[in-house]
Order: sequence, then structure tokens, then C-alpha cells
Amino acid sequence: MEPVIKMTDLKMRYRSNSDYVLKGINLEIAPGQIIGYIGPNGAGKSTTVKIMLGMIREYEGTVEILGENIRDNGIAYKQRIGYVPEIAVIYDSLSGYEYLMFIGELYKLESELVEYKAKTLFELFGIKEALYNRISSYSKGMKQKLLIISSLIHDPDILFFDEPISGLDANSVMIFKEIIKSLSEQGKTIFYSSHIMEVVEKISDRIILLDKGVIAADGNFEMLKEKSHEGSLQEIFNQLTGFNEHEAIAKTFVETIGLKSVEVSGELNGGRAHE
Repeated sequence: MEPVIKMTDLKMRYRSNSDYVLKGINLEIAPGQIIGYIGPNGAGKSTTVKIMLGMIREYEGTVEILGENIRDNGIAYKQRIGYVPEIAVIYDSLSGYEYLMFIGELYKLESELVEYKAKTLFELFGIKEALYNRISSYSKGMKQKLLIISSLIHDPDILFFDEPISGLDANSVMIFKEIIKSLSEQGKTIFYSSHIMEVVEKISDRIILLDKGVIAADGNFEMLKEKSHEGSLQEIFNQLTGFNEHEAIAKTFVETIGLKSVEVSGELNGGRAHE
């Protein structure tokens, strides 16, 4: 089976004299896989995704999506991908209906089809009464549902989700997990990036851990668990990235909050200690 995403010796740095953010990524991803793409801040996750989305063009190596080198075919493949960013800019002066009609036009969909999908998907997500309201009036959760719908409305083959359940209520999270499962069963490939390890652990059939620009681990949860001899994905993450100070930091944090008075040192007071 041909991979839908293939990266060969992918490297990236933002300035010619700076260190590499990505240091030679080699990946092949098959159709229908749910990829949990995780790593600490600064590991290179967002850079990798932006390269695949065509938002960054100055990279070294090769990236092939749906069998095409994205340097050579920089537009066509984008018709077959969907994206929910962690922080999105939405035209909130539009209504939800107007926004989805605009998205439909970008993907060259028939307006009748977009209208039907918009009404049906808003109803299934429990927000049908908000379809014609301005997005500026939406809650965070409603905006997130709109972003999810807009990423799926053209029935893409590859989906990139970055913290997609942020702001969703518990029922909607359950619905979204089932949506991902069903899309995967249809052969659609899902890149799922999140700092909520419990969710990544449960939904992913393959987990890729990026650390300091290289792949530190790649496999299903059981494989990673066996390799690291840890119980949860959070514990595996901490071990492989070398972060084991969370308990000490949290303890000091809480102790600091509980302080009722303090003798301010010269260093903390701009060099002038209290007498």
C-alpha cells in the first residue's frame, strides 16, 4: 500500500545561520492511520505540519502527499486535506452559514450541498439555532465546532487536527472521537496533535513523539509502553523527553502561592533590598 504521506530527510531552519528545528525526519504514513503527533513545545511539531500544509516552503528534503511532491504540486493536494489549527482566525462578522458557504466556494462545492451539510452538521453538533447568527456571538465551544465542520465539509482524505477538542463539552468530545474513528475506518488519515496525553493514548493507533527536531519514538501505545517500561503515555512522554521535574515544580508553585509575606532580595527588587 502506497503511503499517503512520505517525508525523506526533512530538515528545516528559519535562518541560514541558526540551528535546525527539524533534523532529518523520515516518515511513511499509510491510509487510515490515526497518528498521535506529540512532543514538547519547540520540538518541531507545528513546523512539520506547516510544511505539509504548504505554509512553509523553505525546507530541505522531500515531502510527498498523496503521491505528489508538494514542491511540484503545491495547490492540487490541498483540495484533499482539512485542518483545524490550535489558534484560528475566523471571519466573525459572518454568520456560521455564510462562513461555511465561503469555505464551500473555496473547495468548489455546489451551494445546495454545502447548505444541506451545514444545516445537518450544525444540528448533529447541537448548535442548529446558531447557524445564521454572527460568529462573534458564538462561545468558544461553538467556534470550535464550526472549525471542525469547516475542516470536514469537503470530505478530505487527510486531516490535521491541532488541539481540536479545546472548548468542547463532554458529549461533543465523545461525538468527535467517534467521528475520528469512523473517518479512519473509511481510509482517511488523521494527524492528531495535542498535549492531552490521555486522549492521544486512547484514539491513536500510531504515536509519533518528536523531541528536539528528531523522532524519539514511533509505534502504537503498547510498543512505546514496552520500550520505556512506563504505564501511561504521559509517563512515557516524560521519560523519553527527559522531563521528570513536574512534581517538584508543582510543589514549589503551590508553596509560593501560599506565602503570606516575603523578604524581598536585592535581585528580585531591582537591586534594592527592603531594609
